[in-house]
Amino acid sequence: MDLRNKIIETALQLFEAKGYHGVSINEIVEAAGTSKGGFYHHFSSKDELLFVIHDIFITYALEKAKAADQKYDTPTRRLEAIIKDFVKVFDLYKAHLSVFYQESIYLRPEYEKIIKEKRDEFKHIIINVTKDGRDSGEFRPELDVGITAMAILGMVNWIYKWYRKTGEKSIDQISEIFIDLILHAVLKEEINHTGKTSNKNPYSIELLNNLE
Repeated sequence: MDLRNKIIETALQLFEAKGYHGVSINEIVEAAGTSKGGFYHHFSSKDELLFVIHDIFITYALEKAKAADQKYDTPTRRLEAIIKDFVKVFDLYKAHLSVFYQESIYLRPEYEKIIKEKRDEFKHIIINVTKDGRDSGEFRPELDVGITAMAILGMVNWIYKWYRKTGEKSIDQISEIFIDLILHAVLKEEINHTGKTSNKNPYSIELLNNLE
């Protein structure tokens, strides 16, 4: 692990345990086995370090959502892929998310603005996919696009409160369950996950496992 990532991982552990204001740069560099010079080579301040911790997982989620939005040719497939990657964020960046929800109020305004812009961009991808699904006839015509998108975001975001890596189900299994629940909520009954009409149950785990 390079020094920058070591500082980030060390800070994550300390922020989780003591809170942002309960940790000094001296404590971070001592625990990371480096010097203040090593710290300031990678970060201009503790504020910037907190921003980077927030930005890492938000950037990852946004890039995955953009890739899915461009890769798949139907709203159903796009939404399915976005949800799958979104759920996995809560496993890959569990510590980052814990610090985010605990300490985000301490972000400086200029950093908060960047984070908000990325979160808004992610939200609008969900909104646009939902709108495309409704307008194309794949999703139920009565869906309220904005409320549906916010419900999806709220449902997935709440994972941080209860998910444990040592829990009964893996993050992949949880992802399949969330996809199943959300597609049940938005799809027309006769539309399956490929966007084609079908008389069979379109939400089976076997079909969901075929997500490329």
